[in-house]
Amino acid sequence: MPSKDFSALAKAHDDWRLKRCINLIPSENIMSPTARALLSSDLASRYSLPINDVVHGAFVENAYRGTRYSDEITISAERLACEAFGARHVSLAPLSGHVAAILMLSALCRKGDTVMSLSSSDGGYDGYCKKYIPDMLGLGTRCLPFDQSLWNIDVEAACAAILRFRPRLVVLGASYLPFPHPVRELSEACATAGAFLGYDAAHVLGILPSFQQPLREGADIVVANTHKTFWGPQGGLAMANDPEIDQAVRRNLTWRTLDNTHLNRIAATGQALLEYKRHGKAYAAQVVKNSRALAAALDGGGFPVRFKKLGYTRSHQILLGIDGMKKMFRADSNTIAKRLERYNVITDAVGRLGTQEVTRMGLRERDMKELAELIFMGASGENIGKGVRALRKRMKLCYVLKKRGD
Repeated sequence: MPSKDFSALAKAHDDWRLKRCINLIPSENIMSPTARALLSSDLASRYSLPINDVVHGAFVENAYRGTRYSDEITISAERLACEAFGARHVSLAPLSGHVAAILMLSALCRKGDTVMSLSSSDGGYDGYCKKYIPDMLGLGTRCLPFDQSLWNIDVEAACAAILRFRPRLVVLGASYLPFPHPVRELSEACATAGAFLGYDAAHVLGILPSFQQPLREGADIVVANTHKTFWGPQGGLAMANDPEIDQAVRRNLTWRTLDNTHLNRIAATGQALLEYKRHGKAYAAQVVKNSRALAAALDGGGFPVRFKKLGYTRSHQILLGIDGMKKMFRADSNTIAKRLERYNVITDAVGRLGTQEVTRMGLRERDMKELAELIFMGASGENIGKGVRALRKRMKLCYVLKKRGD
């Protein structure tokens, strides 16, 4: 029988994930109570549909009335996003990072064009693979050459491929993204080939100050979601410096990829942006420090961690050695994730750890050895409940605004 008490289930979830877990999934984050509360405001069931066109013989700015405050919320949040990410134009309308990716491809490409991106076997986002977004839009695809030993794009081979195949759009960024991508180097090849250069910052939006600045380095457009390293609600954005690209994105919004933008989400994103404007640089730097410290501590204890010679990582992500884990723990990554979850350490099941949430919960480099020991023992099947409870008790939400306007 389906549950009839969703409030009880949601409370049980909050009591568990919000209060008792150590969350290490690289695709999630924790919102401040102020931002979270905005999701349950009356905005959640309201509309705004700016059309600025003639309807039934009269010029109509917005198809709905009653939007005086929600319009201000949207304008203010997008201005904050411009300031936070150093972009001239930002749209917070996309409902998710995936929708933002659809917008990027539909705005810049036409049926029959070719898009180049990373193969999923090289850590690329599956949505850019041939059978997903490109298939939906009638686009061809090619994969960017990749050096798995360096876990990065092969610059020389990629530039040659761009010049040879002349794609309409090249997309950087990935689902497995421990190291910055060569934006500047590929931007020159794209300019010569007449291609747009896009950057999917879904995983790294919140740590861009310490990771890389794709717009400054030559990307034409950046798309992302707002809930991984950035600490907002689930949602998306698209940003650019060129007003023509911004307008191309906005032309593909209303009645194409979406109708209502979910105003409560934009309000919560605005609050998250206020917090990020104040604390984003310090947070981003600490995330990277924690990632490298945790990776080194895991490796020092014998846990299989990839890319030691490269410094392990320069992002929130730590990539684990899948084959090494099988040999050491006699279990695949999914089984290991279940062992850890038994004691409230939450990871993904595909060999990644992310430090963004524990960083926002106050952990620093000095805490990473303790966390690494818990991960190792939990992966081995030991009871780590007491240690997890002790560490979790010390964790407290940081990088928040203490008072309105702080």
